[in-house]
Amino acid sequence: MQLVKNYEKIENEITMAEKQKQQATRTTIDELNETLSGVERRVEGNKKMIVWVVVAILVVFGIAGGFFYGSKMSKEDAKEAIGVADIARMNGQDSVAVAEYLKVSEEYGNTVGNRAALEAAVILYQQGKYAEAAKSLEDYSAEENLVGAMAKSLLGDCNVNLKKYDEALKNYDAAISVADGNKMLVPYCMMKKATVLSSQKKHSEAAAIYDEINKKYPQFAGMNQIDVERLIERENFRANSK
Repeated sequence: MQLVKNYEKIENEITMAEKQKQQATRTTIDELNETLSGVERRVEGNKKMIVWVVVAILVVFGIAGGFFYGSKMSKEDAKEAIGVADIARMNGQDSVAVAEYLKVSEEYGNTVGNRAALEAAVILYQQGKYAEAAKSLEDYSAEENLVGAMAKSLLGDCNVNLKKYDEALKNYDAAISVADGNKMLVPYCMMKKATVLSSQKKHSEAAAIYDEINKKYPQFAGMNQIDVERLIERENFRANSK
């Protein structure tokens, strides 16, 4: 599968961002999510946005593992509550699922409640309710580097959509930190950060990030067929054209 089949479209959106900063930045981030999700899509087996990749990861750590988590709980109602939410979600009853997940998140400040906060945020993001998704993610504790990094990255996406670009950059930095050197997640989050910086006309900073990706994570660019050197040249050109 061609990871960068929408690559030219992304570049066009980034160019548009220089003229229409806020709206274009939002669009670029969402399209970058879709473009960079190729590897995860091969695992998941569909062509949906990265938020669905988060769902797939949560299925592994959540629905499949949630009952394991729940089995460690001392309260049977915690297991029942998360089970109701999971079933509602699998049946496509998103509104019911969100309500149940938020209820679990509020009532149980543990692993089950933590997962519920993230599950709710994913659905809310899909529904375009970015402020509500961000609020739910703020209650999420990133305890595991894979899911935790994706959660921080999703919070960054929420803030981009809310036009809180500086906050989004902080979220992507947090995601990079939580990813703890993961050779796919770290450069993935770095690409998002560079995209936002470029749209803010901070081209030198964006170029530096692309250069770091090129030097430290060459396998990421190679596997995903991303011409990082071209991105470096583009950002340096824009920086020198000011």
